[in-house]
Amino acid sequence: MNLTENALKVLQQRYLLKDEGGKVIETPEGMFKRVAKAIAAAESLYGSSPEEWEERFYNLMSTLKFLPNSPTLMNAGRDIGQLAACFVLPVEDSMNSIFDTLKNAALILQSGGGTGFSFSRLRPEADIVRSTGGIASGPVSFMRIYNTATEVIKQGGARRGANMGILRIDHPDILDFIKIKRLEGELTNFNISVAVTDVFMNALEKDEEYELINPRSKAVVGRLKAKIVFDAMVESAWETGDPGIVFIDRINRANPTPHIGIMESTNPCGEQPLLPYEACVLGSINLSKYLKHSILKDQTFKFRDMRKDIDLESLSEDIKTSVRFLDNAIDINKYPIPEIEKMHKGNRKIGLGVMGWVDMLILLGIPYNHKKAFGLGWNLMRFIRDTARQASTELAEVRGFFPNFKGSIYDAPGMPRVRNATVTTIAPTGTLSIIAGCSSGIEPLFALAYKRLILDTELYEINEYFFEIAKSRGFYSDELKAKIIEKGNLRGIKEIPREIRRLFKTAHEIQPEDHIEMQACFQEFTDNAISKTINMPYRAKKEDVAEAFLLAYEKNCKGITIFRYGTAKKGTLVRFTDTD
Repeated sequence: MNLTENALKVLQQRYLLKDEGGKVIETPEGMFKRVAKAIAAAESLYGSSPEEWEERFYNLMSTLKFLPNSPTLMNAGRDIGQLAACFVLPVEDSMNSIFDTLKNAALILQSGGGTGFSFSRLRPEADIVRSTGGIASGPVSFMRIYNTATEVIKQGGARRGANMGILRIDHPDILDFIKIKRLEGELTNFNISVAVTDVFMNALEKDEEYELINPRSKAVVGRLKAKIVFDAMVESAWETGDPGIVFIDRINRANPTPHIGIMESTNPCGEQPLLPYEACVLGSINLSKYLKHSILKDQTFKFRDMRKDIDLESLSEDIKTSVRFLDNAIDINKYPIPEIEKMHKGNRKIGLGVMGWVDMLILLGIPYNHKKAFGLGWNLMRFIRDTARQASTELAEVRGFFPNFKGSIYDAPGMPRVRNATVTTIAPTGTLSIIAGCSSGIEPLFALAYKRLILDTELYEINEYFFEIAKSRGFYSDELKAKIIEKGNLRGIKEIPREIRRLFKTAHEIQPEDHIEMQACFQEFTDNAISKTINMPYRAKKEDVAEAFLLAYEKNCKGITIFRYGTAKKGTLVRFTDTD
């Protein structure tokens, strides 16, 4: 097992078992064995050998080809036993519902999960409360209560509390919601997103007004110019990174079980739309492990095509094992409340995604923003989705399809009879990618050298691929290394060949439209959604944010998150916070 120094630090702080005095009593090998044994135990439910699959699961994880979401690594084989990362809880328009949901959220956060809420059902500020004769305080006031509660929940010291708060664009309090993060210290444990409808986007295109609807009475209570609201979203996102946008109608058009309910919210980083009380277990394949050839091995290597330069046979086998792992986790999971268990076992959603994408591109000699990269991403994600869906179909033949299958989108001629209502999701893989020693999700390089803070541990990241290439091609020097460590990028360093500068472009050197193009390529074959930050330099204008929002809608993305460098307020929950 080849773990980096940073991987060991993260594992020791957050994942490995400790005694009552806080002393680490587990090795990384022991952690993977603990997880593999717990997940393989589900095999006995279906007449298979737990021992055989325990070994296969262990080999897959210990080679760092696949890692499940953090709660699985932390909790599998332990008393807590909560394995899912993503949850959505309903917030109905009553005090009982609001505070019952808060209690349930506390249990989820404490177990290492992330929670998403739509506050769209809450009556607007100053609306009538007939039971008391008073007036309502509105959704934002209750979000503050949830935020404070999250602050005091430490998630066992392993994970920071993370929430998603969503409000529909047609809620009467939408402008207050959009602007809330402009205030210092507000909702620091929340990412917030606006649920944007097709009706709104049509009104925006035509420069018209749209209706505001009171969720209590369902009555139209006002109208707003769409452009005024859009400009407010742009202003806030430009200033703080929030709100993001979720295209809620597009999300519901992809809802595999519309007969069970509609989707109103996502998990904290936006990649997992879920029905109320649903959960999802995620896992990620490390793409950098599946190359037949690379520029590190052969300086003259040029990428030809996916089938010649990527080990698709091994990748296919590991995708199938990963799907089985995640399906097993649903049966082994100890759920925080019965409603979540019923929903998760009813739809059996899993989310297999990727990490190490930019590493793969670098090793293939393809710049992140090159048309070859977009084409490879499109084809590779199609291969992953198709293989994962086939694996789910094969599982269904033995274990049965998901209980809510009848009435689902799959309950139609020509559709596969699958075990899992969804199979693919692309998560941020924040700490998972550190453990795996690879790049995160489908993001480009953040920098070639930088410091990052994981809870109380400062980690120094340096891109070893660049320095290996620099040495092999004869332009390495200690002075160059010092310069790059200071700058974090290759801009203006003329002694570096042009093709290498293009290959190692960092996130803020890549145009927003290229970020969005990459997201769109992967989204086409992702059942759920994608956690992807559209990075912008500090000098970016509000018009750039507006164009990115519109392009994401045009490109059929399910949502979009903007982050302009240097604009997060102190204490803000930055979008690439790990909730995988």
